[in-house]
Amino acid sequence: MLRLFLLRHAKSSWSDPSLHDFDRPLSRRGQKDAPKIGRVMKAHHYNPDRILCSSAQRTKETMAGIIPSLKGDVSLKLLDALYEGNSPDYLTILREHAKDSQSLMIVGHNVGLQNIAVELAGSGDPELIMQMQAKFPTAALAVLNFDIQDWHSISRGSGHLIDFIKPRDIDSSEEEQIVENPAPTFFRR
Repeated sequence: MLRLFLLRHAKSSWSDPSLHDFDRPLSRRGQKDAPKIGRVMKAHHYNPDRILCSSAQRTKETMAGIIPSLKGDVSLKLLDALYEGNSPDYLTILREHAKDSQSLMIVGHNVGLQNIAVELAGSGDPELIMQMQAKFPTAALAVLNFDIQDWHSISRGSGHLIDFIKPRDIDSSEEEQIVENPAPTFFRR
């Protein structure tokens, strides 16, 4: 079985209009939401063994916010291809870079991230699938399982959506039960 985590970057800042889109950092809300998602991942034992992350500043900062909550060794690859174009082909990128991972995370952007999540989710909780189809908000995480052994075998509708986590839906009591880890400050330009 393979597991895929699809994480949209957390809320980015528009406070400096002179910055190129690629260089926009996280907003204050984004800086809070990324570690919040990481703590929920830890509580649910969601541990990718490989991360493919867009090389844009806001995705790197989002990834830095979740890393303290992950267990074990994680292989990490920054990819310009996850940012480029209007809607990169995330499935092609996944197949090319997943290697021998069993549990892969992509940290990317919309609309490409939402498109691949909706395309792959053939089964799962119908309410969560409808929510994901309607909107894939910033810092949202989709978790899909595949009853296959090779990433090249993934096809449309072959995934089972097991979770769709949005920061605004995280119960504050659940949040209080999770030990808080500060996010590292690396990945800053």
